[in-house]
Amino acid sequence: MNNSTTHIETEQHNSSLQTANENPNLSLRGTKQSQHLVPKLRFKEFDDLWNVELLGNIVSKVGSGSTPSGGVQVYQTSGIPFIRSQNVYDNKLVLDETHISEKIHEKMKGSSVQSNDILLNITGGSIGRSCVVPNEFDEGNVNQHVCIIRLKSNYTPKFLQPFLASHKGQKLIFQGQTGSGREGINFQSIRLFKLNLPSLPEQQKIASFLSAVDEKIQQLSKKKKLLEVYKKGVMQQLFSGKLRFKDENGKEYPEWEKSGLGKHIDLFSGYAFKGEDISENENGIPLLRGINITEGYIRHSLEMDRYFNKDIKDIEKLMVKEGDLVLSMDGSKVGKNSALITKFDEGALLVQRVARIRSLKTSTIEFIYQHIRSTQFIRYVDTVNTSSGIPHISSKQIKEFKINFPCLEEQQKIASFLSAIDSKIERVSHQINQTQSFKKGLLQQMFV
Repeated sequence: MNNSTTHIETEQHNSSLQTANENPNLSLRGTKQSQHLVPKLRFKEFDDLWNVELLGNIVSKVGSGSTPSGGVQVYQTSGIPFIRSQNVYDNKLVLDETHISEKIHEKMKGSSVQSNDILLNITGGSIGRSCVVPNEFDEGNVNQHVCIIRLKSNYTPKFLQPFLASHKGQKLIFQGQTGSGREGINFQSIRLFKLNLPSLPEQQKIASFLSAVDEKIQQLSKKKKLLEVYKKGVMQQLFSGKLRFKDENGKEYPEWEKSGLGKHIDLFSGYAFKGEDISENENGIPLLRGINITEGYIRHSLEMDRYFNKDIKDIEKLMVKEGDLVLSMDGSKVGKNSALITKFDEGALLVQRVARIRSLKTSTIEFIYQHIRSTQFIRYVDTVNTSSGIPHISSKQIKEFKINFPCLEEQQKIASFLSAIDSKIERVSHQINQTQSFKKGLLQQMFV
């Protein structure tokens, strides 16, 4: 394989962001003075007190729209963007193909959206999510589930929106909810939000710094997405045989054999433990259930909450061990939740409806694992799953999944190549998590 055609530069670039203690412009402040109206973390050039203000006094608009007469029947794929709660993510507006006509937009001009408006979800399960409408946004409208907060000119949206996303802001939103289900907040409650606000220059400084953190997260997320798309494309070419490796002498490997997985694996679908033998007593042996398997990872024994506390014959045969591939056989994530066990010091017992897969002499488990994670396998699971109840796949169906099998040496080269991409994706994911945690810490300390 030509590395020049498959290489993607994924070396970590130096972060321009620093922790509070490393950034020369930020300093930690005590809060005993001035009745807590000074944040714990602050830029050094500012030292005046923050002012208490009601949100209603700093806005020119708080309001939402409605669902147009005719509902989804009047939605179009082009026209004026129509924003609903599913378009408002934390710190990001994600538009889709839902639009309304100019005529309907004109009738709903009272809920017209402008750039730099703050959008806040005010009903349902996504209540509290918010974002700032980008500068390049032209015009749009909202339904009744999204509130427009438009600030007066001497206040900064990109300061207030991060506050709303912080623990302090979310607490205000929770306290302002109304109704028995407590999943709705009205305009009056929003106007009564009590805010601690710095001067406009400090608002702008904080907003600029937090925007830089958001930009870092977006860049890393884009990098991760590109790697995932790249891997998907490479997998399709590798598994179809369009891309082939050669041996150490530059010679072609033998032709591939197409067969079902069952010819090359040993599969055990777990054991049906009796309810009376299972408890939360941590002195027993942890049980590995479908809920403990995520996409590519195992939640180890510290996160397991069911244990087996009885002796049974040949218990070792039921144990998972390092090198096993485990796969959830039912539930909403059937076929998607799989993982290779790379470390399991205390051991675990496999429950029913979780597949344990081991390779035979004709296969390598890493090669099988990459196939189990492929879109081809996910589509196959969707095809064979005809149940109207809980989605599931049987041991027989797993064994019948047909793939092309190279020789062992080429299998290992394919698996190693794909695993290297997985490692790069994992490193970027770790960077994203670190930066998100860094921002969370900033939000806790930069607001009063």
